[in-house]
Amino acid sequence: MSSSKRVFQISGIKIPNKKKVLVNGIQQLGGKYIGGSVYQHCSTHLIVPQVLSSEKFLAACAAGKWVVTPDYVLDSLKNGSWLAEGPYETAISTSVHPAFYPVRQWREKVASGRLTGAFQGWRVLLMVQDPSRRAMFKRLLEAGMAKVYYCPLSSHASITHVMAKPITESSKKQNAPCYPVTHIVQHLFGKDFNIKDKQLTAEEDISMDAVLPDLETEIKDYVIQQKGRPRLFFLEFLCYSDLHLQQSQAAEADFVNVGSMIECGLFTEALNTLRSAVFPGLLPPAPYLVSLLQYAQQGNASSVFLRDFQQVLHRLLIINPPWWLPNTARKYFTQVLQCPQCKAGLWPFLQTAISYCLSSEVTCHPLPGPALPALLHFHGDLLAFVLKLFQGEFHSVTTGDSLLPEGAGVPLPSASGSLLYLTFWTVWERSTLLSSAVKKLTQLLIQAATEDYSERDATQKLRLADTLVDLLSVLVEFWCHQHLKLNESLVEKSLKDLAEHFTVVSQGVSPSVLIELVVRIPSTRLKLVISDAIFRNLCCRNGLIVRDEPLSLKKMVSSYLPALGSLGGSPIGARLRTERSSHSCTSQGTSSRVRSTPVTETSPGKENIPRGLNRVNAAGETLLHRACKRNQVETLLQILALPDTDVNVKDHAGWTPMHEACNHGSTACVEALLRHHPAPILNSQVAGVSPLHDALLNGHMDIAKMLLEHAGSVLLQHDKDGNTALDLVTVTSQREDLLHSAQVGDLALGNRMSEVVNLPLLEAGSCLLAHLIFSYKMERGLLGRTQPGDKAHILGCRLVRALKTQSHQKVTSGWADQRAVRVVEDAETLLGLRRGHYLGQVSQAVRECKAENTLFLMEILEDMKSQGEALVADL
Repeated sequence: MSSSKRVFQISGIKIPNKKKVLVNGIQQLGGKYIGGSVYQHCSTHLIVPQVLSSEKFLAACAAGKWVVTPDYVLDSLKNGSWLAEGPYETAISTSVHPAFYPVRQWREKVASGRLTGAFQGWRVLLMVQDPSRRAMFKRLLEAGMAKVYYCPLSSHASITHVMAKPITESSKKQNAPCYPVTHIVQHLFGKDFNIKDKQLTAEEDISMDAVLPDLETEIKDYVIQQKGRPRLFFLEFLCYSDLHLQQSQAAEADFVNVGSMIECGLFTEALNTLRSAVFPGLLPPAPYLVSLLQYAQQGNASSVFLRDFQQVLHRLLIINPPWWLPNTARKYFTQVLQCPQCKAGLWPFLQTAISYCLSSEVTCHPLPGPALPALLHFHGDLLAFVLKLFQGEFHSVTTGDSLLPEGAGVPLPSASGSLLYLTFWTVWERSTLLSSAVKKLTQLLIQAATEDYSERDATQKLRLADTLVDLLSVLVEFWCHQHLKLNESLVEKSLKDLAEHFTVVSQGVSPSVLIELVVRIPSTRLKLVISDAIFRNLCCRNGLIVRDEPLSLKKMVSSYLPALGSLGGSPIGARLRTERSSHSCTSQGTSSRVRSTPVTETSPGKENIPRGLNRVNAAGETLLHRACKRNQVETLLQILALPDTDVNVKDHAGWTPMHEACNHGSTACVEALLRHHPAPILNSQVAGVSPLHDALLNGHMDIAKMLLEHAGSVLLQHDKDGNTALDLVTVTSQREDLLHSAQVGDLALGNRMSEVVNLPLLEAGSCLLAHLIFSYKMERGLLGRTQPGDKAHILGCRLVRALKTQSHQKVTSGWADQRAVRVVEDAETLLGLRRGHYLGQVSQAVRECKAENTLFLMEILEDMKSQGEALVADL
């Protein structure tokens, strides 16, 4: 280039003065400048401030021309002659490619004579509807030495490519592979290359104008469709109540004898008469069934009678379901399904049956005891029958009139007057999922799970927990179905409240029981929130810090996955439990510190129990708080040695024993607390004050170092105002000492995560996380493997195309719907999994673990990685 004349074009410089300086410089050095907005093939150089999405840049790249920065002209002007172009060639620096030169490969091939252009040998049929865009693509392709044809194609023309925008059936039928116009960019720069920091590929200029508009709306519609779909299906109810069956000719008088039989104590004969007189549209008098139910509950009925009574109930439900005959059958079942003595409604009836199966004395009235095996199974069957009734009601509400017989003349089922609503929600409770009945049902479910899933003879189990978890799933899906369209935020809050209530009532229950319960939850919506709550609780009880933020795929792979290594590295003596506590693992208090008041003297307890253990003063401080304030290590060790000691108990202001020990400089107590397992929660804050803040505010540097060496730099994270605990220290040497202690803590944590020493705890966490990810995928409908051509597939391709050139923050900039934003973030996380960004956070010991649940979790993660690959491959 030293002897030939340089011909320049400029692109991407909009400021007139800067452009004028460059043009004058070119002319002073003997070069030539060509203006205009389109690429000129006679040019030899293109000046751009950065990689652009302009026609000139793409065409110069395809033609193998020099593409340099403005500094090339300015520095050459200072030098008085043209410099070598190489140091000024346009490059892109990213975290993946330190110095990527998108034009160099084509320039070198053209200069060496190996190619005449990037598209050498291409014979392209260009099918672009917009005339101006069609002309632009023609110039671009011809710059790379492609031959371009238009429709209609002559008979003697032979083509190698079809470039279409948009792709239509006509473009696919041509005698050559059909590509979107974005294939031009992929050919020039490669499929996997992204340009960040506002440097956009030409792909954006070519296709992003068709990607981003209305993308939020389409994703929002997709999310609404996913949330509105039914989670539970009960196809068995399709055959219920064939209203075309001929009505029975039985008269009301036929049941008079039944009443007489009951009065004479001939209960078996009365039941047999009812069995032969059950027909569609004809319901036996409710008082007769109530009398027979009362007889069955007294414990004197034979097993045959109990079985036949259940058959009558099921026959009534099949041919006279309350959802098809709401004015009669619903009221009828309400009268029958209640305690014969109390007549207080369906929920007390259910509660009594559950309590009897659990051998509990809490019933509406005394029942035969000890619990008789036949009567236990009878009450279990009653619960299963009521569950079937509720499932049918839920099925009718979610399917509407789509399954009604044509011309049946039956009104649509009404959810507001359903037995589900009447049983579990009062009129004043219907705006919340967590009614008093639902709370009690959750407690009974935990009790049943503890009994059913414990180690004992399976033949003796009623599988009561299975029935109750199915019942709770129906309730949750029914309530969410009624409120989702009206107030989605209310639904999310109510589900979160239910999950928190579940963790509170399940304190002290073995995680193995809770995991077994999670596995059996049929509703993915309920499984998602329950498994998330249990996993967070398991982490908190073992001293792990989990970010308190909305659940997302990114949170699971960036926060929950690394926690598995810490669970597996917990001391082998760590107990697999969730102790009862008066605090929440994620809540933060806002009260100011309150000092204690004197405690009244208590009578001596047992010899091995510290005096005053169960006394709480006016500030809510336990003996554990007071021992830490006074540095009474012996008392503290006595308390920690007791079973079920909650080391994170809070007083009325929210302060924990660790807060008090750090505040008062009780070094020995801090050491003892840190050695205890489960470990104390060190990031618990009250008005932004953590134990580390307490230590630094009071000048206890030794305690601060001890905390950092135990937990690492996680205690130095920025708060919402951008401040850290280190901001409390003004002496440079002290700050350096604290940072060194944090590094020591990080190193120690890394060593603890390098091997699995607590396999049961790791397996529990892996199982929960596997079900959590599975439920999340089902609930949120992650875009991945879809059928080509369907809406989800098209939407996924558009979304990935946008994310290949921009971050999810830029794609969603200005979006108001957070649901759509979360879908984009999930897609970006899937693409990150494809590139291996998150799996590296899992410790090698966990990845190599051969235990069943951990292997299953690793398979799920690999499947998600392949989902990300499928998203890219579909482009």
